[in-house]
Amino acid sequence: QVQLVESGGGLVQAGGSLRLSCAASGSIFSINYMGWYRQAPGKQRELVAGITADGSTNYADSVKGRFTISRNNAKNTVYLEMNSLKLEDTAIYYCNAVTFRLQTYWGQGTQVTVSS
Repeated sequence: QVQLVESGGGLVQAGGSLRLSCAASGSIFSINYMGWYRQAPGKQRELVAGITADGSTNYADSVKGRFTISRNNAKNTVYLEMNSLKLEDTAIYYCNAVTFRLQTYWGQGTQVTVSS
């Protein structure tokens, strides 16, 4: 089992920055991929960014150049640095972990609200 706890969400003005953190605990040695997803009201949950155990990353086109995902394996934590935030980035952000056996775990989510 893997437990994920997100933090760092909040209210920020458009153009501002936030950093989200996701701390993993439990069977952390089994985690391969960690990612951030988001879900805005009335929309489907979508991938924002992901990072594998060896550091390979992928991003949604909508956040490329603005968001950066990173991983500190020693702290079992993944981060999402969000810059130049836009109104459309408003959503609940969820941390996701996928093990080498393809088991999937989710955090409880953290709200990010971008205001004009």
